[in-house]
Amino acid sequence: MLYHVECHSGHKYGQRPTAVLSNGDRHKIIEIIREWKSPTGIIFQVQTDDDQAYELKYEADLDQWSVSAI
Repeated sequence: MLYHVECHSGHKYGQRPTAVLSNGDRHKIIEIIREWKSPTGIIFQVQTDDDQAYELKYEADLDQWSVSAI
């Protein structure tokens, strides 16, 4: 499945994810459950408005998001 992440960017890109898009559907992130830094970027565990949970990883060096359902 192909995903796209929308995010709020304040003083840096990817500061806070706001929505996950998949198969033409947009699901708003209603809760950031957890976030932490990795050696290559930042990772978020989130819950969306369709009651799904995802782990979103932003790799700063690649300027790329990866998404996996949890």
